[in-house]
Amino acid sequence: MKKFTALLLTLVMLLSLTACGSGSTDTPAEADTPTEPEAQTAEPVELAVFAAASMTETVDQIIASYKDVAPNVTIIPTYDSSGTLLEQITNGAACDLFISAAQKQMNALDGTLKDDTEKNPNGLDMLLADTRIDLLENKVTLVVPEGNPKGIETFDQLSDLLKSGDVMLAMGNSDVPVGQYTQKIFAYYGLDESAISSSLTYGSNVKEVTTQVSEGTVDCGIIYATDAYSAGLTVVDSATAEMCGQVIYPAAVLSDSTHPEEAKAFLDYLTGSDAAAVFEFVGFTPLA
Repeated sequence: MKKFTALLLTLVMLLSLTACGSGSTDTPAEADTPTEPEAQTAEPVELAVFAAASMTETVDQIIASYKDVAPNVTIIPTYDSSGTLLEQITNGAACDLFISAAQKQMNALDGTLKDDTEKNPNGLDMLLADTRIDLLENKVTLVVPEGNPKGIETFDQLSDLLKSGDVMLAMGNSDVPVGQYTQKIFAYYGLDESAISSSLTYGSNVKEVTTQVSEGTVDCGIIYATDAYSAGLTVVDSATAEMCGQVIYPAAVLSDSTHPEEAKAFLDYLTGSDAAAVFEFVGFTPLA
């Protein structure tokens, strides 16, 4: 009986050791299980975006929302008249993406037009191939300060008042797109700018013209519909395409961009539905 009991105990111990051995072989197998690699963080990128002054509010809003799409991209905007921005670009300012308030300034950088001395007088080739698009359309409007003290209602009426010298009008300089559109309106009505100069004040960009009207230092001003909306000014008339042509905002990535892929991605975002909603809210018409 004692021998049987001893034998039984020996078998139990052997079975226990076998079980422990089996358990120990499972542990290394689990340790060898490959783990998921950690997600790599995208390198931080800074994009220099030059945009017409009339886009200040909308582009600022879009830049803020773009952070959710590309958190590694920091966009540094510069807003001014398209003529001033063009001058800065041609003088070597770092710019990844340019958005102009008229075709004229973009044409001056477009290498596909370098043989057209009227459109590209210096034969520059500074746009990245196949990135130029017509992004937006705006409208040229006649606006008045609060209360409309002169009772101005139409461009036709403004033309008569300018001829008689009974009005003070704010407009953009001749190198500013909104000023160039105003000059076309003068030509439409047969007005000689030099002959009515005593009735004119000027701004170096559309924001300066807008401020003059908002502060009531002039009787009226000619600005874009979007700036009128942003400033809360009353629009009394809008210029037709016959009067000043279409107001198209072209955009393109610059050929010497240090981050062309990121610049193209942001341009693509500007043509998307989220950006379109922002543009449309203030009066732009998306084209791309």
